[in-house]
Amino acid sequence: MSGFLPDIASWALGGGAGPPNGDGNDDQGNDAAAAAAPASAPVSEEEMRAKRMARLAALEKKDSSASGDNGGAEASSMDVDHPSSVASPAQPMDVDDSQPSPAPKPSPPKPPSSSSKDVDMEPAPKKKAKNPPNPLDLASKLRRKKIILLRRVLLVTFGDNPSDRTASCVHLRLDDDDMSNPETSPRGVQIRHIAEVLAARLSLSPSSKSLETVPSQTKLGVIAYLGGCHKRAGEELKELRQGRRKEVDLEELCGILEEIRNQVVSYAASSLMVPDLFELGSDAPLQLAKCLSTTSTDPASSITFDVLGKNTSFYYSVCEELHSQDEDAFAAVVGDVVKHIADSLSKVKSVLDEGSHADAGVSGSGLFLASALRELCTNKKAAVALARLPSFLLPPPDSPAASEVIRTPRPTTPDEMMRYMEAARRGEAPPLDYARRSGPGLESHTVLGLVLRLGIPRDDPAIMSAFSNPATRPVKDVNQTVDSFRRQLELYQSKCNELVKGLVVAGEEPRKAVLQWITDALLLNVNADAEMGRDRSKASSEELTTNLSVVLLKLCDPFVNNPKKAQLVDPGFVCAPESHGGVYALTGDNAIPRLGENVTNLATYSPKNAFIPACFFFCSRSLALSVVPGESRYENVRGHVGRRYHRVRQENGDYRSDRRFNMFLIMQHSMEIVLMSPSYITDVFRFYNMAAGLFLKMEKDDLKTMPEHIVTDYCSILTVASGSFPKLMSGVDLGNLYRLTAMLLTKDYESLVRNYNVRAQLGDVLHDVFLPGTADSRTEVPDSVMCDPLAGGRPYLTSDPLSIETLAPSLLLLYGEVESTGSYDKCTHRTKIAAVLKFLWSSPDHKPAFKKIADDEKGFITFANGIVNEMNARFADVMTALPSIRTVELQMANAQEWARLSEEDREPIMDRHADNERLVQHYLPLCNSVLKMLGYLNTDKAIRDMFLLPDMCPRLANMLLHVLNKLVGTRGLDLKVDNPERYNFRPKEMLQDLCVVFSSFAAEDEFQKACAKSGHYTPELMSKSVKTCRKLGLLVGESMELFALLATKVEEASKAMVDEEALYEDAPDEFLDPLMQEFMTDPVLLPTSDTIVDRKTIQQHLLNDDTDPFNRAQLSIDDVVPAAELKAKMSAWLDAKRAAKGS
Repeated sequence: MSGFLPDIASWALGGGAGPPNGDGNDDQGNDAAAAAAPASAPVSEEEMRAKRMARLAALEKKDSSASGDNGGAEASSMDVDHPSSVASPAQPMDVDDSQPSPAPKPSPPKPPSSSSKDVDMEPAPKKKAKNPPNPLDLASKLRRKKIILLRRVLLVTFGDNPSDRTASCVHLRLDDDDMSNPETSPRGVQIRHIAEVLAARLSLSPSSKSLETVPSQTKLGVIAYLGGCHKRAGEELKELRQGRRKEVDLEELCGILEEIRNQVVSYAASSLMVPDLFELGSDAPLQLAKCLSTTSTDPASSITFDVLGKNTSFYYSVCEELHSQDEDAFAAVVGDVVKHIADSLSKVKSVLDEGSHADAGVSGSGLFLASALRELCTNKKAAVALARLPSFLLPPPDSPAASEVIRTPRPTTPDEMMRYMEAARRGEAPPLDYARRSGPGLESHTVLGLVLRLGIPRDDPAIMSAFSNPATRPVKDVNQTVDSFRRQLELYQSKCNELVKGLVVAGEEPRKAVLQWITDALLLNVNADAEMGRDRSKASSEELTTNLSVVLLKLCDPFVNNPKKAQLVDPGFVCAPESHGGVYALTGDNAIPRLGENVTNLATYSPKNAFIPACFFFCSRSLALSVVPGESRYENVRGHVGRRYHRVRQENGDYRSDRRFNMFLIMQHSMEIVLMSPSYITDVFRFYNMAAGLFLKMEKDDLKTMPEHIVTDYCSILTVASGSFPKLMSGVDLGNLYRLTAMLLTKDYESLVRNYNVRAQLGDVLHDVFLPGTADSRTEVPDSVMCDPLAGGRPYLTSDPLSIETLAPSLLLLYGEVESTGSYDKCTHRTKIAAVLKFLWSSPDHKPAFKKIADDEKGFITFANGIVNEMNARFADVMTALPSIRTVELQMANAQEWARLSEEDREPIMDRHADNERLVQHYLPLCNSVLKMLGYLNTDKAIRDMFLLPDMCPRLANMLLHVLNKLVGTRGLDLKVDNPERYNFRPKEMLQDLCVVFSSFAAEDEFQKACAKSGHYTPELMSKSVKTCRKLGLLVGESMELFALLATKVEEASKAMVDEEALYEDAPDEFLDPLMQEFMTDPVLLPTSDTIVDRKTIQQHLLNDDTDPFNRAQLSIDDVVPAAELKAKMSAWLDAKRAAKGS
């Protein structure tokens, strides 16, 4: 077959009959004569066909004599031509829309007599002998079978018998009519006739009337026609070979079908290499691209479908034939096919775009075009050729082409300008100018970029139309719309996965090219996770980074599901620049922070498997640039929806008709198409749970080198999922993630994970994902997520051995550490930590661990300081904001007065009102949790004694009295707001919790004195508080008695304190604390500024700020030096004052 291909090309290019150039009979003066001869008359179609047939006959004769065959004998013999070996395979594709319905199969001939040499046939039962069949009848039947076979396979008829013609087939006029003449050729078509029949069919002009069949073949190109013939021949072969009874002419029929499959492959390869070989194949590469693109509609009818087994498809066979003939020509054909597909892809805007339907290019949607590229890669040689194309990768960073500026058309119409400005405001507008080596360049000028850039943009007209006025539509209707779009997106993403996988498995060269493309994508989109949105002049679209993460998750599937393979993830990858290509740089503007400190690059990196670590760490980075910032933006949009809803309701408006509310809702639903895809989110959970399993087994030296974002990313995703789509977590194993979270919070890993923000996020995960629902805290997270199936379904929090031993003290310490996370965030963190601590306190298994906090005075002071600081600041803010909220509520309740205000007047009022609401909703839960936590913790004497430490007791007493004064002294109990539960405002419950804490310390002298010294204490405040508690029944029995006793004791201590303070009235300045202007009790020297202050003052300062308050130099409590000489001097002066007073 291969040797015949150049001869076909030379024959067709010869333009007519006559021997080929180089033949012994060739007239060497033909070229000159042709040049001098006058122009000949136009050649008719019949004359051209006759010339080509003559040319083919000459070639066949030459081939026959070259192989040693007798040409005359071949013409008369029935058994000379044997079928060649079966051509190679591939997979499915829609090729031949005009294929007629198969004709009814002829009934098989009668079995031969017992003398037949066909040993495979079952012996017939003994019957009365019959006369042998007439050989002429058998030959006639065989001839008829062949005619029907060619009609079904090649869609052609020939000869003069009208009964052989059919409207669905092209009727051919052949020079060799012997095969249709029963007298001259009783056995009909022979193997040697196949080439002539195909040549005659392919030589037809596109305008030939013969192609006007039913269905029409006028637009059926060479590739689609030959692909259909190859497939139909394979199906006939398969049916013949699988038949229950073997026919005497089976070998001859199979030989013809084999020859058809071989010849159509040769003709297709010739047409692709020499497109003007046939007029019907003038655009053969484009035809091949079109055939490949139809796979998604009907895979079983495609040119890549393996009818006879692996690697037997038409497409695969053509690729192998082309490659064997000329590798350069094969690469050129692949390049042409890819260019046609890429040109069409560049015109498709989204997955929802149906694409171009013009005849000039490859028509169809992105799904069709991605399918075409995926099917192209079913042949590994074609996949290699694709990876070698210049359009597969961007130019190298330092090349001149990398900095080439690409300028895109500007929006011109007002509508285009408006849409562009709106997209720019959201950070989603495509860039007008960009460098070739950039995020936009990646998605516009590389093959994979063109494929992966397609998604479902939020501003797609189809989205805006489908979700119009979502607030007025039933939830079920909206969900169905979301699901419909999601199915389209997931189908497209599956083709992207198959395309990349096809390249990866095609060999080392395309696999390296794919990894290089991924490396470029991650480097060029390094800032895609920016909080202010991505810079679209440098970064790719959200659709590309999301699709990239989907593809990488699928590449990770084999080892995510196989713990043994997962062990091949070598942690050294992130410290091997030659492997990660700069994606995990340790220095520079794009450096990736690590869990630990002092991380350096490896001198050598020799993994057992290089591909698995690359897939794992590239996948983790792609998730950091896609789903993580995507879910953060989704939470922001949900916040806008909620706030707008309440704003409209407060103004007595109709949210269903509010334009801004509906726009926010459209944005939310469009984001849910991608981010709430069950398959995508499940893959993300499974990936991170596998990653956690790897981290749990790592040595600390390896763990500290791990990218910090892997931990923060899983925390962020789990937190968002638990609040926004908890049902999607059902059935997912997150056990490794829980165990890693608990481990990283232990004191053993405190020095490794030093970033307080990371540790705070770990605490949030425990609350949001693994804390079972209680009366105070409800959760929609499935029990299967928060409970350990290996521990009888008990919660991880109360069944995990490491948690039972370490979690309580770890969280108490974390409560203080989050002081450094920012004033707004730390409030949320502490509220969640307090809820988890309350749950742990209720578990007897955790009680021993709580007592450990009493053994760590420094850690306890940090924790207690966090409680005091938060309550002092936040409760005051809350009690200031609540009256303002009430004022606006009353103002809006008066509809007439509110309506008189202009929009400009109402706007600032509503803005302040919204700010106050957010403040109260954010801070009040923390205040409630602090009072409850103080109540149950101080039931333990060891913990209560820690609160009575000299450094802590005064601050605790001052904070408690401050809250008491706000609730009782300023009539806080009488404060009313609409829907108080919305703010968690329960003043009577707060007062009850507060008084419980007071009663627990009532018998302690240190606490009584501390209360007496507080600036918030007055005898009237304590007396009123006792009366209020009795009246409302907030305390009963012993607790009430202790609280009343405390009021008496504090008043006594206050009187004694007045006498004590009189001694300090004329104290020298050197005895007074320079910051608090109070008489010092334990003076210490600050070596950094050579200043003496009271120990409790500097200790309190260092809890919030680790610098010297006088010169901002770094300072710790261990650096201070006792001022022993000054303390002795102060003691002597005080003794003298007391002695003088006594005398």
